[in-house]
Amino acid sequence: MKTSIITLLFLATFTVGIAQTPQERGIEIAKAAETADLGFGSSTVAIKMTLKNKNGQTSERYLENKTLELTEDGDKSLIVFNSPKDVKGTATLTFTHKQGSDDQWLYLPAIARVKRISSNNKSGPFVGSEFAYEDLSSQEVEKYNYTFIKEEGSNLIVEQDPVDPKSGYTRRLVTYNKDKGYRIEKIEFYDRKNALLKTLTYSNYKLYKNKFWRASTFNMVNHQSNKETLLEFSDYNFEVDLAEEDFSQVALKRAGS
Repeated sequence: MKTSIITLLFLATFTVGIAQTPQERGIEIAKAAETADLGFGSSTVAIKMTLKNKNGQTSERYLENKTLELTEDGDKSLIVFNSPKDVKGTATLTFTHKQGSDDQWLYLPAIARVKRISSNNKSGPFVGSEFAYEDLSSQEVEKYNYTFIKEEGSNLIVEQDPVDPKSGYTRRLVTYNKDKGYRIEKIEFYDRKNALLKTLTYSNYKLYKNKFWRASTFNMVNHQSNKETLLEFSDYNFEVDLAEEDFSQVALKRAGS
């Protein structure tokens, strides 16, 4: 029996589909997640931070985060602490880059000074929390190498290996929900010894502007220190008009003053 050209084309297409490597599928998923979240422009959100030590004792902090979406490079963000008194006015400015190390600055109101955060210190704790400074950066596809691990129902698990040699992580295991705009459900962070360090769980998602999924709760658990940091987000505003001048070192100092 002769094989038709149509049959050959079908077989070739099917073969290409099943021949996709774990690396190709991994980056495909990451790009789908990035595409699903494009176009939010700028936003502000209020955050309640709850720190829990290994004995279960808690303390609370209140802060505000501003974000400016940029397509030619990574996003810019500005975080300002409003209370309690010992951290009030502390502010952090982050310029995420698609290529190379991110730029970050910290404003300390006690000395009225802006301090640049060294690339060597990005793995350090962000103002005593279980989040590292590098965790504040936006999710840019170019910052990782990808390997698809497995599919569990609507969840796709992808290993992300940081391109930056100064990252505090050897890898991250990221769980995406393909049925909900490829939103992230969970990230597991592995330290430089490739031991599980932290797990970040996203929950209580809400859909904004019929497109953008935002979790109302982030819970970061440090498995090695038995400490936790809970972030609760409220009052998302996607209508605010922010510009690049709102994310300068001058704006950082002004926000914390």
